[in-house]
Amino acid sequence: QVQLVESGGGLVQAGGSLRLSCAASGRTFRSGATGWFRQAPGKEQEFVAAVRWSDGVTVNSDSVKGRFTISRDNAKNTVYLQMNSLKPEDTAVYYCAAGPGISAGNMGRPIFYDDWGQGTQVTVSS
Repeated sequence: QVQLVESGGGLVQAGGSLRLSCAASGRTFRSGATGWFRQAPGKEQEFVAAVRWSDGVTVNSDSVKGRFTISRDNAKNTVYLQMNSLKPEDTAVYYCAAGPGISAGNMGRPIFYDDWGQGTQVTVSS
């Protein structure tokens, strides 16, 4: 099992930037994928971005393409989500998740992720 701890959330004005971090402990990231999902009040969980550890392949949702970038640091066992040009509609709790053996086609599907963090709040004011 992997323990995931998110950090970096906060309050930012529209157009600003934040960088979220997801640090893993326990079983380290060696294979599979790590992804970011978000959930706003009253809305369903939404896929944001994911990265596959074996080859660095990334997948992004259309709603964040060109604004958010996911990356990984193998040495630190950490995944980052750089969020630029933030919009009020990006306001949500952001969750980090990890799962083994996820194909690129399934990286946006939460059912394939086994371990989840507690989430970090991101609030974008207009």
